[in-house]
Amino acid sequence: MELILWRHAEAENNYPDTARKLTSNGLDQAKRMADWLRAKLPENTRVIVSPTMRTQQTATALTEDFVTNAAIGPGANVQAILDAAGWPGASGAVVIVGHQPTIGEVVSHLIPVVPSGLNVRKGSVWWIRGEEKNNEIEAILHAVIYPDML
Repeated sequence: MELILWRHAEAENNYPDTARKLTSNGLDQAKRMADWLRAKLPENTRVIVSPTMRTQQTATALTEDFVTNAAIGPGANVQAILDAAGWPGASGAVVIVGHQPTIGEVVSHLIPVVPSGLNVRKGSVWWIRGEEKNNEIEAILHAVIYPDML
């Protein structure tokens, strides 16, 4: 399984929180990352997105074929993200478009050498592969990409 964790791009600082839209910089970040992902993602990759406006806009830069899942919205916990993705048993790849601090908590949970409290930058992608080792699934950090790297 491949789990791609994508934090939403830069958003406005207004309220209500769920209605915050991407800034013009955020739209550019989402487009650059979507272009990079589109060239790398396996066929039939599932995309699961938080219901907030900023995550929906981030995901739309990649595809309009995504599933909205309220369980991965702001304040979600690690298990909600893993359940939505089907980690570790699902086959194929899944992109989760979500929020900090949950994305950082998922990374720290799956990759124990990554410290807790990891601050995942806006618009960045953390790509984790599940590889079988000794009859267990081991999480391997495949890539970390920030929008300003593209």
